[in-house]
Amino acid sequence: MLSNLNVEDILFIDIETVPQYPEFSEMNEDFQKLWDKKSTYFRTEDQGPEEVYERAGIYAEFGKIICISAGVITQKQGERTYRVKSFYDDNEKKLLSQFNDMLNRFMSHPGKRLCAHNGQEFDYPYIARRTLINGLPLPNALDIAGMKPWDLKDKLMDTLQLWKFGDYKNYTSLSLLCAVFNIPTPKDDIDGSQVATVYYQDGDLDRIIRYCEKDTLAVANLLLRYKGEAIIPMENMEIA
Repeated sequence: MLSNLNVEDILFIDIETVPQYPEFSEMNEDFQKLWDKKSTYFRTEDQGPEEVYERAGIYAEFGKIICISAGVITQKQGERTYRVKSFYDDNEKKLLSQFNDMLNRFMSHPGKRLCAHNGQEFDYPYIARRTLINGLPLPNALDIAGMKPWDLKDKLMDTLQLWKFGDYKNYTSLSLLCAVFNIPTPKDDIDGSQVATVYYQDGDLDRIIRYCEKDTLAVANLLLRYKGEAIIPMENMEIA
């Protein structure tokens, strides 16, 4: 299947999320109780819900999206380049509306696909859930209720699922796969665990955007390595 895949038909995406509030104490009482109940599944006996609130960003019910980056592989003067655009705003509804409009336009063409690392379990459902929470219509590509898994493979790709080869017990991070396949990644970037701190304490959304954009290139390069093809160097990334 991968040998016949046209990588120029794929939109590579990544999202960055944070808790909806800077601190646990800023949630209303109902949501504090709901987070208390939710967090009992992963916090230790000596931890309170406020001590694990930094993890709220990974749950669509308690978090929000602050950036979505989307990129495509193109040809420029006979050489592959990577062109990426980011949708970001403190107003989540605004960024989702802009991204979903773009996604509908991109996916309206035959043969187009989405690709993310762990997209099946994180990026795709998170975008869909936050879209509905914000009162927006689902983009066509993510309006998948009732569809069978084999009907989704033609439009929603996941580099993690491709790596599993049917092994449902295995999770492999993007950073580990980049190391395994010798895909260079920036050493001066933040990692996912630091995004909320950089957003709320440092107020440095630009730094998060650059990190998100580079992750989409890493996903694109990982798929190229799956296909046995040369990767795209960081200097060939263009920001729209």
